[in-house]
Amino acid sequence: MALSQPTTVEMSYARALLELATQQNQAQPVGEEMAGIRGILDSDPGFAQFLADPSMGRTARTAAVERIFRNRTSPLVMNFIGVLDENGRLAHLAEIAAAYGDLLDEQLGNVEVELTVAQALSDADLERVRGQIGSALNKHAVVHQHVDDSIIGGMVLRVQDRLIDASVRYQLQAIKEKLFAAAPK
Repeated sequence: MALSQPTTVEMSYARALLELATQQNQAQPVGEEMAGIRGILDSDPGFAQFLADPSMGRTARTAAVERIFRNRTSPLVMNFIGVLDENGRLAHLAEIAAAYGDLLDEQLGNVEVELTVAQALSDADLERVRGQIGSALNKHAVVHQHVDDSIIGGMVLRVQDRLIDASVRYQLQAIKEKLFAAAPK
């Protein structure tokens, strides 16, 4: 299930939940719960459709939501889901959960980094790269390592909307383009 950018309404719900969770010193545990709920919704499109189904009566949906979430979530998250249900916003639960995660990362000073390398880095090397990226960005870097031997060597970093390609493949391509540009015509 590909998520689109959260709407203003989804961000408002996520921000309100984060404020309440922060006041109760529960921001990170609630973030883990919301990430778990998002994972369930992403992996089970049928469940996501059930929550979004406008033909289901409010009483039946509320009873089902109670049965599903009551003993599996904290009271704060359960109450939040109840508010979403009352306001007809359960269809947006995955997007709200994603927005909550983004807002929590921002609050904690975390930044997600996608690191692509030709061969998997050792734990020590990965920690060193994480430290260098975090230091450069002045944030706590949460690094997700991917292996792609087609880059030959070096690394490719994606941080938010920025791409830094320091791969051997990219460097060879740049040299090739320079040679073709300099060739007599």
